[in-house]
Amino acid sequence: MTLDAEGTNATARAGLNGQAQRCDHTDLLPAVKPELPECKECLALGRTWTRLLVCLTCGWVACSDDARGGHAKDHYQETDHPVVAALDPGSTWRWCYVHRRTV
Repeated sequence: MTLDAEGTNATARAGLNGQAQRCDHTDLLPAVKPELPECKECLALGRTWTRLLVCLTCGWVACSDDARGGHAKDHYQETDHPVVAALDPGSTWRWCYVHRRTV
């Protein structure tokens, strides 16, 4: 068994065949209803966006990191809400800012 810095079993959290460890942040997400499909910060600045993300902790909607504003990442930095999802219909894409990868 391998212990992490906090003394917990890191091996149990790891993925198969040495892959990146499992993201526990997805286990703690409440059911949220997304706000309006718009980035309020971009609207206030008169900017457009290419893709919207929804915070899976509180439902805040903001432009993606590849947009000029990157307001979804700003929301994470202000709130520590770790996981966002694409607001595109039918999308299952989710991103964990803590682990810096899709989950």
